[in-house]
Amino acid sequence: MTDSTFPLCYPWLRESEGGNDDDPDDPGGRTSRGITQREYDAYCKLCHLQQGDVWNASEIAIEAIYEHSYWEPYCDKLPTGPDYVFFDEAVNSGTHEAALVLQRALGVAADGHIGIVTMAAVAKIDPAALVNAMSDGRIRVYKDIVQKRPKSHKYLKGWLKRVEFCRQKALTLIK
Repeated sequence: MTDSTFPLCYPWLRESEGGNDDDPDDPGGRTSRGITQREYDAYCKLCHLQQGDVWNASEIAIEAIYEHSYWEPYCDKLPTGPDYVFFDEAVNSGTHEAALVLQRALGVAADGHIGIVTMAAVAKIDPAALVNAMSDGRIRVYKDIVQKRPKSHKYLKGWLKRVEFCRQKALTLIK
């Protein structure tokens, strides 16, 4: 669409993700700055680097994983603002869930496939309205997770705070 906002969005994402974590209740398992050990191992293998503990991964490696696994291929095709919301949701809940959140916000079939129908709907909507609809959708997703997995309730306050942080930052990107 336009120049990539990845350089602006990445520090916000890193702020939301924090540092190292090894919470036994978190399905992501051992992570560093939001990147799982499994992702880091795959990155090292792909780049012919020595594998090691994700907690010791360089910031360059962490940023590259975020850009190639979560920003690409969709964020640069989305309007500024919604791109960051999609990115943040992709990191927090997976790219498939981010696609579903986007599609539900647009009122198109939520099938997880971002193709012509989804992008045509994106082209018709005000970016601020899309940021708000996606953010509201994320809140519903997180509340549903807590209903299905009560152990996740301990994360709800943080998830909701993250959504509002993301919403406010995304709205500042819209011109």
